[in-house]
Amino acid sequence: MSAAAPVAPLVVFANFLSDLAVDLDEGEVLAQWARQAPRKAWLLRPGDVLVTPVPLSAEFRRYVGALTGVAADRTTVLEVPPAGAVPLARAVREAGLVERVRELVGGTGAALLPTALDGSALAFARELGLTVYPYPTIDAAAAALRTTMLLNTKAGFRAAAERAGMRLPAGRVCRRAEVEGVVRELLEHHERVVVKPDRSAGGHGLRFLARGDLAGAELVLDSVGGPEGTWVVEECVDVAASVSVQVEVDATEARAVFSGAMRTAHGSFTGYVSPLPPSCAHVGEELEEWGTRLGDHLAGEGYLGPFGLDALVGADGVAYASESNVRRTATTTPHAMVTRLTAASAVTRPAWAVAKGRSGRPFGFEEAVHRLREHRLDFDPALGEGVVLYSDAPPDGTSWRYAVIAAHAEGVREREERLAAALEFERPA
Repeated sequence: MSAAAPVAPLVVFANFLSDLAVDLDEGEVLAQWARQAPRKAWLLRPGDVLVTPVPLSAEFRRYVGALTGVAADRTTVLEVPPAGAVPLARAVREAGLVERVRELVGGTGAALLPTALDGSALAFARELGLTVYPYPTIDAAAAALRTTMLLNTKAGFRAAAERAGMRLPAGRVCRRAEVEGVVRELLEHHERVVVKPDRSAGGHGLRFLARGDLAGAELVLDSVGGPEGTWVVEECVDVAASVSVQVEVDATEARAVFSGAMRTAHGSFTGYVSPLPPSCAHVGEELEEWGTRLGDHLAGEGYLGPFGLDALVGADGVAYASESNVRRTATTTPHAMVTRLTAASAVTRPAWAVAKGRSGRPFGFEEAVHRLREHRLDFDPALGEGVVLYSDAPPDGTSWRYAVIAAHAEGVREREERLAAALEFERPA
């Protein structure tokens, strides 16, 4: 949420199934992202409603309530049955749950807090007579939709980044039929290139190609974007680190809130650590400058709320802007959780990390929490440090998402090592 907390109840709308970042045809990847919906419970205040496409366990809700001080019976979690690769608002309608939402928040002045500001969420808010947080009116939110959609594309970002004076990898925007020719042309000047679908997130659909990969072979692309879709072909930077800055845009300014380094595997996001580690801390000032410039542009287009700007740090230490995520990102809610949980402690600028680890055998949620306590790793609100299981028990009982919070980076590293032993992770996360 923004710095100015809302007074009226919120309908926290976990619409991971959205056409904002990728086409709805990419149902499998959207369903995978939607499994993270339980983490939205960390945003809930008394009277709030969470609309979620996946269930939350009773154990997880009690766990969240104990740490936030908001008991589970003071909030409402509305689970929406699966409806396939359709926007969450449509799934709510198909399940006959619209009137239930209206009953819960009607006449309270409630606002919708969507994960993604898209057309479907706006229509849902209009139907229920809600505003969209943090916009003053539903029309103000609707006016920002065009820019929101554009800046979540690779081509739209490149154009905006060039106008804002950001450093970019050498590259071209082209149609699908032109991709192979552009790839061959760029490979004449660069050893490797990356091919990106215009509408993609989390590394989905990316192809990495080196000289010789196309020798005597035709380039086969992912189905993302269809036959006429837009693609971006860029020089593949020799990456030393993937970094990002989160920016908040309000009615008066765009300000950098936090920055950090992403953990990635094959171009896909697997975790995050903040603040920036020493190896790439030197790009922090430039990263924040780029982020606030883009935020000023978004503010001029009527956008309000959080967004993320990602960049790559080359082996030579130079930063290159890579994409913007104009929505609540994979780090927005964890950061809000960290801020909330440390508010009553002496830790004023916490270091934190979110990541995934795979245990060697399945655990239930309560057993996992017990192991944290047994190893003195569970989060202590008075100290403002510890481990939080921030996204409920995984369906397989082994793929755990966790957050580590400490007063400094060394404390995060030390607790993460102990956590790997406590939950019997197969390898360091």
